[in-house]
Amino acid sequence: MESRAVVETMEAVEASVSALSGLVRHAVGSMGTASADPLRDQADACLDGLAELARTEARMAALKVHFAAGYARAAMASAAPARSPQEHTAQDMALTAEVACVLTVSERTAGALLAEAQALSTTLPLTLSALQAGNISWQHARIMVDETDNLDKAGAAGLEAHFLDPDAPSAARGCPAGDLVPARFRAKARTWRERHHPVSIEKRHNRSAAERRVEYTPDRDGMAWLSAYLPASQAAGVWDRITTAARSLQGADEARTLTQLRADVAATWLLTSGRETAGNATAGDVPSPAAQVLITVPALSLLGLSEEPAMLDGYGPIPPSMGRALVADGASSFLRVLTDPRDGAPLEVGRTSYRISTALRQWLRLRDGKCPFPGCNNQSLDNDADHLLAWADGGSTGISNLGQPCRKHHRLKHTSGWKPAGASPTEPPGWTSPAGRHYASEQPDWEPPVLPVKILAMTTSRDPGEPDPGTLEPGLLGSGMPDYLDEPPPEFDLTDHPLAEDPFKDWELFLAYDSYAAA
Repeated sequence: MESRAVVETMEAVEASVSALSGLVRHAVGSMGTASADPLRDQADACLDGLAELARTEARMAALKVHFAAGYARAAMASAAPARSPQEHTAQDMALTAEVACVLTVSERTAGALLAEAQALSTTLPLTLSALQAGNISWQHARIMVDETDNLDKAGAAGLEAHFLDPDAPSAARGCPAGDLVPARFRAKARTWRERHHPVSIEKRHNRSAAERRVEYTPDRDGMAWLSAYLPASQAAGVWDRITTAARSLQGADEARTLTQLRADVAATWLLTSGRETAGNATAGDVPSPAAQVLITVPALSLLGLSEEPAMLDGYGPIPPSMGRALVADGASSFLRVLTDPRDGAPLEVGRTSYRISTALRQWLRLRDGKCPFPGCNNQSLDNDADHLLAWADGGSTGISNLGQPCRKHHRLKHTSGWKPAGASPTEPPGWTSPAGRHYASEQPDWEPPVLPVKILAMTTSRDPGEPDPGTLEPGLLGSGMPDYLDEPPPEFDLTDHPLAEDPFKDWELFLAYDSYAAA
C-alpha cells in the first residue's frame, strides 16, 4: 500500500467530514436566524450537504480501494510460493473469503472489489486520483474498470486521459465525467472504446454475433423474463416496431401503460405469427429491420474506404458492414447528414417558420440522441420537439432554440421552475433548477474522420507544377496538413491538428439553395 496516497485520501475524507459538520449546523440553525428567506437558506444548505456527502462517499470508496489492494499485496507476499495452479487458486480463494467475512458480503462481491482495487491501483491512476478528489463516484470508477478491461496499457491510458485529463490532446468535450450519471458515462466511455479499440469492431462483432441467444428466466408471482441477445441493428429495429405498434394502441379508452402495451404486443406477435418462417430460417437469412432506424454512417465508411464505426440512434457504434447493410437493405429513415469535415460535427440547418419540419426533428435526434435533461435515458423516438424560448415570446424555430425533452421532462418544464437553456448547433440545452443551479446536458463527442491511406495519398500527391502543400496558406488545405511526403504515413488523425478556418460559414444559405435546386 502506498502510504502517501492513503494519507492524502484520509486527509481529504477528514476535510469532507469537517465541511459536512459546518453544513449540518447551517441547515439546522438557519431557521432560527434573522435571514430574509430562512427556508431558502436551509434548502441551499441541504443541497450543498448532499453534494459534499457525495464527495465524501467517493473519497471513502478510494480509501477502501487502498485498503483492499494493500491487503491483497501483503497477503500474497507473506504466503508461501504456490507449487501448483491448484494451490494458487486456493490462496486466491482464501484471500477473497477473508475480505468477504470482514465486509459481510458474498465472496463474489469481495472478489469483484479485489479485482477492481487491483486495476485502479496499478493501471488506472487518473481514475483513482479523481475518486480520491471526489470528482467521480465509485460507480464511475467501476465503469472505467469495466470499459478498460481487455485493453492494452496504452488503450486504457488513452480512455482515461480522454475523460479525466482536461489537458489531453483529445479531451472529452461537454460535461466532465463526474457530472454525468453513471449510465450515461458508460455509454460515452463505451463509444470511445469502440472507436479506438485496437481490434476491429468487425472482428469483435462477428465473434459476439456467434453467441446470439434467447434466454428464459422464471421469476416470482407467476412471471418470467424472456430476453434476447441480438446484433444491435436487429434489436433496435425490433424495439422500434414494438414501440410504434404499442403507441398506435394508446387512446382515451386504453387503460394499459406504454410499457404494458409493449409487452402485450411482443407476446402477441411471438405467439400468433411468423412461427413457420422463423423456424425455417437460418441465421444468415435474418433480414435487416424495415423500421425507422436513424443511422449515421461516415461517407468513407459507406464507400468501404475506411473501417470507422457507424452510429445507430439509441445504441451507439456499430460495425461499418452493419451500417452499409441497414442503408442498403431496410432502414426507412436513413438520414444524409452534412457534417463539418474538420471536426466531424453536424452543421446547423436554419428554419424561419413555427412548424418544425421532419428534417429538423431528425437533426434534433442527431444532436441530442436522447432527452437532454441530465441523467435521462429516454431515447429520441419517444421525445417531443420543443421551443426553448416560446414562439409567442420571440423564439425562433432554429436548432439553437430547440430541444427534445421526453414527455415527463417536457411536462416538468411547463409545470415547475425547471427551465432549459443554452443550446447551440452542436450542444443540447442544459437545465436550470428552481433553486437556481444550472446542470449542463451532455455534449456528443464528435470526432473528425481518420483518413485512410488511399485518401491521404491523394491529398499528398501533386503534379510537378503544383505548389508544395506545406507552403499553402492556412484554410486552403487546412493548417494541420503535413508537408509533402514521398511515402504517406499509415494514417492522418485530424484530432492532433488545429481546425482550419471554415471556408464557407453561411451553410444555411448553401443548404437552402441546395433544397430549392433539388425541387
